[in-house]
Amino acid sequence: MEIFHISAECYPVAKVGGLADVVGALPKYQNNAGNAVRVVMPCYDTKFKIENHFECVHWGHVKLGSFNFPFNILKEKTNALGFELYLVEIPELFNRKEVYGYQDDIERFLSFQIATLDWIIGREDVPDVINCHDHHTGLIPFMMLYCNKYEKLRNIPSMITIHNGLYQGQFGFDKLYYLPEFDLAHVNVLEWDNCINSLAVAIKCAWAVTTVSPSYLNEINYSANGLESLLNLVRYKSKGILNGIDIEVWDPDTDRMLEKNYSIKNFEKGKQENKEKLCSLFNLDPTKPLFSFIGRLLEEKGGDLLPHAAALALSENFQQINILILGSGNTTIEKQLNSLLQDYKGNYNTFIGYNEELAHLIYAGSDFLLMPSRVEPCGLNQMYSLRYGTIPIVRRTGGLKDTVVDFGDNGIGICHDQASVGDVCYSIQRAILLYEDKQHLNKIRKIGMNTDHSWERVCQEYIEMYKLIINKK
Repeated sequence: MEIFHISAECYPVAKVGGLADVVGALPKYQNNAGNAVRVVMPCYDTKFKIENHFECVHWGHVKLGSFNFPFNILKEKTNALGFELYLVEIPELFNRKEVYGYQDDIERFLSFQIATLDWIIGREDVPDVINCHDHHTGLIPFMMLYCNKYEKLRNIPSMITIHNGLYQGQFGFDKLYYLPEFDLAHVNVLEWDNCINSLAVAIKCAWAVTTVSPSYLNEINYSANGLESLLNLVRYKSKGILNGIDIEVWDPDTDRMLEKNYSIKNFEKGKQENKEKLCSLFNLDPTKPLFSFIGRLLEEKGGDLLPHAAALALSENFQQINILILGSGNTTIEKQLNSLLQDYKGNYNTFIGYNEELAHLIYAGSDFLLMPSRVEPCGLNQMYSLRYGTIPIVRRTGGLKDTVVDFGDNGIGICHDQASVGDVCYSIQRAILLYEDKQHLNKIRKIGMNTDHSWERVCQEYIEMYKLIINKK
């Protein structure tokens, strides 16, 4: 089966969040299962692009209304990621450091989608299935069905995977002329809430809809930033498939980013050495339990709860714990977190930004990982932490609900129901008591490290979904 994954992100080429991790891992496992897998993404000005070798396999021009952008399709020569990687090079739009956040993002990602389809119809063979990821690729299923120039793709199944339904890629009908020519009798397909909504278009037009966990599929049927009725309407073609993690990249026994490698046989010693390294970097005490947060400092991730919860937890426990924050996002939250540095010196620290190597060390060296998310479609951090013997403290939502059961119910984590400072602090108190019971603590760690969250199982669920829609042809 020839599978195309089309995405704005792919680790390690360009990463903002979990989307990159999924698109960097799932195709590799699908390839290993005997399929021909291609990943297509924009060509950003990243370290990966500079350090690897590419060849141009196609070129052309994207017509976007009155704009005309030259593009190249660049193929990575060595298949270093375990699958064929193609970058859509449109220098005027994508030769930039950041993935998102520009005023012309609509033009950027629409050009990317058109260039991708122009290349696909120019190939000798068409794919068996095209898997689009999030709203940045959401207009592809519509163009395949209705745009005249892509008639060749009309019977090719498409699937949209929703990694985060909060972001939908809306823009006004004043930019309708950007789209390749189509019969205006179908213009209503583009409309949702009086604008063109890229994610809504994908949900309407794709042959199948998947979310990155079963619980998230249930949640977005009643809370989806305005798309609830549409998602209920297409429930018949929808499925929640829980993400996996790349256990080759995330393996404490071989991870080169750690101070000390370890396995389930010697994790106590290994975690302690990594903790000592981490604490020396951030002026923390390695004899105290270490609570960490890794992620975007946004309200949807519960980032706004962290400043108050950290201050309260440190005060209530007479600073007998350590808290470390790695992340960036909302500047107000960043300032609030940094404002605690002077008051809790020696027990609290922050790293505002993102550092992949540091993230790996934090997973290995921490005792507990905080995830007080309001919205968590799947969540990968809890799976990484379990793999490294770190106990996740999570709010029961989305994929967190599907992957973490409270240790009080014979599970492998600590769970709370509300995204509130009180619930976070109460969970920290429970964690402190657990930390003092080393036998119980290590038993839970061992079970967590043994839990299978690999992509092999997940990969097969995607393949079955592809087969299902291919058979509908």
